[in-house]
Amino acid sequence: MNDQKRILLIGGTEEARRLNAILEELENVKLVTSLAGRTANPAELRGHVITGGFGGADGLANFLDRNKIQWVIDASHPYAAEITQTAASVCRAKEISYVRFSRLSWEAAAGDQWISVPSIEQAAAALSDYARIFLSVGRQELAQFADLKDKFFLVRSIEKVSFEPVGSETIFIRERGPFQIEDEISLMRENRVNVVVSKNSGGASTYAKIVAARTLQLPVIMVDRPILPDMTIMTSIENIISSIGS
Repeated sequence: MNDQKRILLIGGTEEARRLNAILEELENVKLVTSLAGRTANPAELRGHVITGGFGGADGLANFLDRNKIQWVIDASHPYAAEITQTAASVCRAKEISYVRFSRLSWEAAAGDQWISVPSIEQAAAALSDYARIFLSVGRQELAQFADLKDKFFLVRSIEKVSFEPVGSETIFIRERGPFQIEDEISLMRENRVNVVVSKNSGGASTYAKIVAARTLQLPVIMVDRPILPDMTIMTSIENIISSIGS
């Protein structure tokens, strides 16, 4: 089809899975979906799926050229700043249409005790006064906490992780959301958690831990989202579909 739109969807989130399903149904769209490959058992996607990244800006530029991509929809994780910055920059240079899907951040509600920090490093530094820590930041960030001693860590991730802080106790839980509020409350009570460490990922899937912390009057060390350069950002899947004229 001469008017077929060739789209690269950068995945890694629930919203990317939904976009994948919608776009694959459109007759005038030829879709490629990309995953970084960090998760061994990702959610099922339809159509042409590639994994492993592009090899930096040059690799992405070559991929866009080879596949004659006209649109890039970036629905990667809110903290995947590197691929977002790379994709936006390459698309700008090549005059390829680019849009970043960004789910809305969580907002502190009445009763929340958030301690906002700008980075994972600052989150680790903020734990000096806490002994029993629910560490819910994703396995890629755990190394920043490895030097903390005399702590108890409750670590939850989808994948098996390697995290052995010297002089601290660690319990691992392998689970994929969505999580329920009552289950999160029980988990924190049973492990006598006195602080939660989280990224402000937004969305409903993991918000139960925030409600549980509020209910138990526990502080949450909340890592702010990375600051991104100017780019087209949308918070609605429907608006993204509409923007590509499908």
